Order: sequence, then structure tokens, then C-alpha cells
Amino acid sequence: MSPEKKLSKRQAMREKRQRQARIQRLAIIGAIVLGALLLAFVLIYPNVKPIGEVVTVTPRAYLQVDGTTLGNPDAKVSVDVWEDFQCPACRNYSDNTEPLIIQNYVDTGKVRYTFHQYPFIDDFAATNESDQSANASMCAAEQNRFWEYKEILFANWNGENLGSFADRRLIAFAEAINLDMDAFRTCFRENRYKERIDQDFDAGKNLGTSSTPSIFVNEQLVLNSQGENYIPAYEDIAAAIEAALAETGQ
Repeated sequence: MSPEKKLSKRQAMREKRQRQARIQRLAIIGAIVLGALLLAFVLIYPNVKPIGEVVTVTPRAYLQVDGTTLGNPDAKVSVDVWEDFQCPACRNYSDNTEPLIIQNYVDTGKVRYTFHQYPFIDDFAATNESDQSANASMCAAEQNRFWEYKEILFANWNGENLGSFADRRLIAFAEAINLDMDAFRTCFRENRYKERIDQDFDAGKNLGTSSTPSIFVNEQLVLNSQGENYIPAYEDIAAAIEAALAETGQ
């Protein structure tokens, strides 16, 4: 092969390698740009997407409210409930059973009733809706509006880890019940009550909470008379309260 042909062949191979290198560089640049765009979308979209409809509520009338506690602070019988706001059974309990307990035992001064945080459902997902709804509810409690905020949370729940309790919706719920929004946003952004929520969780776990809702009367877990796999019915809780009242001589 003549020197001219060898040179031409080497030149062709060099140009081919240069083209391949350019293509590889362009592919890498394209992948980086696409990744950046996707990251920007993930970070920005939650802050700009529509928050959806917010269902408003007419709050119940609550007597003797102190943060997450209702009723006579000197009552000799206590009912303590551990819940996760994403828990469908908790929503059913709050809508149907809790009002009867409040009406028959709390408002009559016989029972002190306290809600405790047990956010665990988002532990199994890539969201933080249980934690953030607990955070938001405690910021409402700071303004002594916990029970109203609890109602609007459950009214707007439509499934676990589906965005019902995205941050912007949690803020919208606070606006819907006319909280002091500057105070609420500051509290919410700081996650001010994380330590308190963690303490609630640990206390519930130490008492024997393994699912929600878990209801305790004078620190004794109430079970459903039909079996441990069922949520306690009102009758089960009322029987436990009556027994505790009898023990205290009321």
C-alpha cells in the first residue's frame, strides 16, 4: 500500500473516532440536560400544580379545649387515642365513634379525652404525608384550633400517599379555617413540633400501639369484643369507660 493510501486510511480512522467522540459527548450532554430538566420538574411541579378542591367543614362545638385535649382536666378517667391522619379506620372512628364519646362522656365532665400522633403510613412510601399532616395539625393546635383542623384533614382525605396531604393543601386547609397564616406557615416550615410528635409516637408504642386507631382508657388498651383484628366499637369503649368510672366511684 502506498504511503498516500496509508495516510488517507489513518486520516479516515481518525475522523471516524472524532465523530464517535463528538456523538458520545453530545449524548452525555443531552443526558445531563434531560436529568436537570426532570429534577427541576420534580422540585418545581409540586409548588405550581393545582391543589385541587378543598372540602370545607362546619366544625363541631367543643367544650374545654386545651390543644389536643378535650374535657375536664380533673376527670379521673382518661381516654387517649393514637391516630395517623392517613388511616381510613381513623377517619371512620373520628366521624362515627368519637362524637358519641365526646357527647356522652367528655362534655358531661366524666372523661378527659386526648389525641396523640402516630404517623406511620408514609414510612412505607416515598411521601411524607403522615408526618406533614401531623406537623400541620400541631401548628393548628398552637392556635388552639387542633380539632377543627383534624376535621378538615379527614374531610379532604381520599387515599394513602396520593397527595391529599401535600404541603400546599395542608396550608390551604389552614386558610380555610381562618388560622393566623403567618404564624401557621412559620410553625409548619420549622416543623416546630417534631419532638412532640416523636414523643407521642414513642409513648403509644410503649403502651402497645401497633395500629391505628388505638384507644386506651386509663392506659388500658380497648379491644373489640368481636376480636383483636377489629377496631373497638363505641360499645366496647363505653363499657371500658363505665368500668373505669365505677372503679373511681363516679
